[in-house]
Amino acid sequence: MISGASSIPKYSLEQSGGRNNLFDIRRIGTDSREMPSILLSPHRKDFYMLVLVEEGSSRHWVDMHPYTLKADTFYFTTPHQVHVKEEQEPMKGMVLYFTEGFLDAAANQQIRQLPVIQNPDNGHEMPLEKEDVAYVRDIMLRMAEEYEQRPDWHSTMLQAYLHVLLIYLSRLYTRQFTTSEKRPGRQLLKKFLGLIESNYTQHHEVAAYAGLLNITAGHLGDVVREQSGRSAIEHIHARLLLEARRMLFHTDSSIKEIAFALGFEDASYFNRFFKRGCQQTPLAFRTAAREMYH
Repeated sequence: MISGASSIPKYSLEQSGGRNNLFDIRRIGTDSREMPSILLSPHRKDFYMLVLVEEGSSRHWVDMHPYTLKADTFYFTTPHQVHVKEEQEPMKGMVLYFTEGFLDAAANQQIRQLPVIQNPDNGHEMPLEKEDVAYVRDIMLRMAEEYEQRPDWHSTMLQAYLHVLLIYLSRLYTRQFTTSEKRPGRQLLKKFLGLIESNYTQHHEVAAYAGLLNITAGHLGDVVREQSGRSAIEHIHARLLLEARRMLFHTDSSIKEIAFALGFEDASYFNRFFKRGCQQTPLAFRTAAREMYH
């Protein structure tokens, strides 16, 4: 793991302006308070962020993809993604933050398997119908009231509201991003993608993930291709390339340091791997990306 000024900074909920380090929810008006200046530079968050936008049009980057906020739209991100807030424009809506630690306290751990948490399609933006806006706003307002007033058993109530909200959002997610949620093999694909997220710097081969899932590499490859249209090794390589691009764009780490951080023992092999996947060398990508976005 790279440390020091060359790495992309990662901020906790409190460092990002949260009122504690596990959970926070806020109503945001058009006169919303100024955000910490650190959030205007590339950074990672170690928490989930869910935002209901009712008014506003500022631009936010998530993993080098720009999103211009739109009214009646829901935005969501997961821990460790790279964020850049381009501008500090006013907005109106609701914002909810919670950490892995808050999810750990949930009575029903199936909450972690919900699509909006797993995010298998790497979506971040969901336009809402008027009735969906009303439903989501109502739940979030109830959560905000519970959080502010802190009556008896408020933590349990917040967990319950969060579960309801995530289930509702997951239904919207499957309609907008995925039509095959109940097909045989979909759960295996989700588990495989989750294992990649946790192990991509240690395991680069399909056989390693098949072993973790107690199945053969051939069976894993067949199911993954059937469910996603991509091979298992393509998913592994895509995650490695995403992290490599993040580090090349957002840090000044050397190519050798990035290669080592991603689990490559040989920097020259990493260079060949990156060029094969991105059609340019790591250094050429860094130069071109910074010329384009700076």
